[in-house]
Amino acid sequence: MSTTTPPVQPASTPAGTLDVSATPRVPFGRLVRVELRKSLDTRAGRWFAGSIIALCLAIVLITAFAAPDAAQDFGFFLSVSGATLGYFLPILLILMVTSEWSQRTGLVTFTLEPHRARVVGAKFCAGLLLGLGLIVVAFAIGALGNVIAGGTWDVETGVLVNGFIVANLIGILLGFAIGMLLMNSPAAIVAYFIYTLVLPIAVGILGAFQEWFADLAPWIEFNTAQASLFEGDAVPTGEELGQLLVSGFIWLVVPFAVGLWRLLRAEPK
Repeated sequence: MSTTTPPVQPASTPAGTLDVSATPRVPFGRLVRVELRKSLDTRAGRWFAGSIIALCLAIVLITAFAAPDAAQDFGFFLSVSGATLGYFLPILLILMVTSEWSQRTGLVTFTLEPHRARVVGAKFCAGLLLGLGLIVVAFAIGALGNVIAGGTWDVETGVLVNGFIVANLIGILLGFAIGMLLMNSPAAIVAYFIYTLVLPIAVGILGAFQEWFADLAPWIEFNTAQASLFEGDAVPTGEELGQLLVSGFIWLVVPFAVGLWRLLRAEPK
């Protein structure tokens, strides 16, 4: 009668231990594709992205029929389409970040990819790609509105680069930063509306009554500092550029850094 000798465990691997050290990482490109799919494979995600496009189209079409002929050119319609997109695009980025915490999918996500920084990087790249795609769609909608209105194709460089592209890219960064900082969908959306609606009004009222605060506001309030981006072909002066950098550091860089630190250390529940 013969007996079977059990295999000998390697000296470096204790019996009953599963060694996955040689398993390759999930490719970063796959993580980006997954995050893109997660943002659009639900009815809520698809409807929200589609609603942004539909709203841009509706406002541009209304403007094409209602605005005076003298004001209608390609730059004008780009401003209308870009402003509509820029108002709602940060919310899309907020939901991409906060969904892991509000919908409690973080345990699954960070188990399948335990290196959380790679997940955050994939979310950022996916959000940037999605945002750039919507910017292209908004550009096409602006062109469609100009065709319908029969306007000229004049467009100032400042309107195209600063007011349309740069402003929306800032919105993408802002939405991502708020989402990481608060990690809660309702709280982050309310904070975004306070930042975009309440804060500029409060700063404007206070600046109207206090001259010293009117001079200080562009240095500490990012919305006010961004006004120079929407002044046609005007190139920001050294002072205006300094105001953008200082206020942007306060309202964009600091929340982004603190939010990233918090998200990398938060405990999924």
